[in-house]
Amino acid sequence: MNQQAKHSDLAAQIRAAYAGTPIAPIRPQLADLDVDGAYAIQQENTAHWEMEGRRVVGSKIGLTSRAVQKQLGVDRPDFGVLFADMIVGEDEPVAAGRVLQPKIEAEVAFLLDRDVEVEAPTVADVLRAVAYAMPALEIVGSRITNWDIGIVDTVADNASSGLFVLGGPVRRLDGLDLRALQMQMTRKDEVVSKGAGAACLGNPLNAMAWLAGELARRKRPLRAGDVVLSGALGPMVAVSPGDAFEANIAGLGTVSARFA
Repeated sequence: MNQQAKHSDLAAQIRAAYAGTPIAPIRPQLADLDVDGAYAIQQENTAHWEMEGRRVVGSKIGLTSRAVQKQLGVDRPDFGVLFADMIVGEDEPVAAGRVLQPKIEAEVAFLLDRDVEVEAPTVADVLRAVAYAMPALEIVGSRITNWDIGIVDTVADNASSGLFVLGGPVRRLDGLDLRALQMQMTRKDEVVSKGAGAACLGNPLNAMAWLAGELARRKRPLRAGDVVLSGALGPMVAVSPGDAFEANIAGLGTVSARFA
């Protein structure tokens, strides 16, 4: 089997897992599979889903928190694709089984009003492109059994994307110190995760600049209208049916999610 055929086979295995049965880690199946190969698998599935009518609305950055990197045993950020059907309203209960092996984390979401096409963007380039910031919850999931993932597994699996919730208020960046943001997430009034903007690659805008450069180099630049999830501000938390979470990001706002 040639490399393209291997990529297509693994992409199909990941798509099939969305039906409810996780698959074994893919990294042992291709000894020569590197991160670029994993992104090729991710892109193959993105193209497949777009052909089925799903609409891309932005990107997510993953593995920006050292705490989350430590949890998963990886040492670099990654990115995935956000689709319109992944957005969940704060008052909309998430059905059991909608995300495989769900976990939740609090993040900053950005809405862009300019493209970022340069391949080595600065934080200043990103600042000019961002229209608004808002609090967000990402409900991550893994199609890999027991979250037994390395960087290759999670990248191929669309950066372990699941769903996301946008909170409020919507804020312009003027006067907003993203590094100093303090996040506290509760589950039924119990604090389950804490963190800060500085936990996200030192500043969520650093994560944005990293993403913008990666996408521009891959000829898939960030576009006006895109939503970008910054990456976690603190450790992710496993989800059980009936859970209700609220994240308060001091200086930015609140966002909540509940599970059926």
